[in-house]
Amino acid sequence: MASPMRCLGGALLAAAAMYWFDPTSGRRRRARLRDRLVATAHDARHGMDVAGRDLANRLEGLAARTRSIFESREVPDAVLVERVRSALGRVVSHPGAIDVQVTAGCVSLSGPILAHEVPQLMRAVRAVRGVRAVEDRLSVHLSARGVPALQGGRPRQPRRFELLQENWTPAARLLATITGGALALRGIRGGPLGLAGTLAGGALLVRSLTNMPLRRIAGAAGRRAIDIRKTIHVKAPVDQVFGTLERCESYPLFMRSVLSVRRHPDGRWRWRVLGPAGTTVEWDSELSAFEPNRLIAWRTVRNAPVRHAGIVRFTPENGGTRLDIRMSYNPLAGMLGHAVARLLGTDPKSRLEQDLVRLKTFIETGRVPHDAARRGAAEIPTIRPAEAVRETAGEAPPPEAQRQLDGGEPLH
Repeated sequence: MASPMRCLGGALLAAAAMYWFDPTSGRRRRARLRDRLVATAHDARHGMDVAGRDLANRLEGLAARTRSIFESREVPDAVLVERVRSALGRVVSHPGAIDVQVTAGCVSLSGPILAHEVPQLMRAVRAVRGVRAVEDRLSVHLSARGVPALQGGRPRQPRRFELLQENWTPAARLLATITGGALALRGIRGGPLGLAGTLAGGALLVRSLTNMPLRRIAGAAGRRAIDIRKTIHVKAPVDQVFGTLERCESYPLFMRSVLSVRRHPDGRWRWRVLGPAGTTVEWDSELSAFEPNRLIAWRTVRNAPVRHAGIVRFTPENGGTRLDIRMSYNPLAGMLGHAVARLLGTDPKSRLEQDLVRLKTFIETGRVPHDAARRGAAEIPTIRPAEAVRETAGEAPPPEAQRQLDGGEPLH
């Protein structure tokens, strides 16, 4: 009797053969996989080139810094001013409010500053090469209220070690990839230490290749595992484009994977979408922001199989409409699930690119795309402004949604 693992392996091989050598779609699937692999190889070569240049520049800078330690050459005051101003921009939220004066290496600082930023400012200025002394003439304020120079600005985060940051530099990714590969290969020898080395090396490899924190790779980052941003121009007025997109029931008319969208009495939307290998996935979503002819934002409710959120902004442009779409989702199995879906062409990013082209055709021509999920539907209800669409459909306007702009979008 065959072992369960052997039976499972045979079943997986049979399923893969059916998928890749299907008489109807196998040729297209293989061509798409080949194109993905070629694009991945091109991206890898480009990434290695960028990482090599970054590493060479950093080594050159390190060598120059090392040489400067043994040089006693005086630093011109003008050069020292620029060095100090560069340091200001990394540690204070309003660097333009601080005046810098330098005389023979002695730095004088004046101007308004927030109290909690003073210690890090002093440490940063004293650490600048060439600074002999620092004179504090700052006007310290507990808050920015009533101080024009301290309005706005961006809070600065303390500098962290490279590998503790969310985004790694190309040089750090190159070194981490080499180290991770070496650990993984060394761990093949077996034993507890070998297994630990393999796991650590594999995690370091995945982290460096994807340039994402491990929690996002594993799908433990809420809705924000994968971010997608797209922009497209549609030759139609804003009210017409907005009217099309605000009525979710019409999405199967121009989307290939959206099978149906139904609205609940409580204002939520029930989505039924085509998943991998012919499966279907369903979830409920709700509006998180809604401003007519300006933006629509949504997010999935709790316990959705694929959690995601997004926002679409509508901007008039040259007689048409520019759509700025930002979406974030958390696929099953995290980044690994996204990578597999991308190779198969079933990831949301690939589908969004295709559906935007169908949307553009649908609005500009009024014709249902030939590969839409509901091809042949009798009603094309959205080639009109938003209010006319709602009156024709006999529906009430969408529920009032909390406006979450900039700092409060559902993606944050």
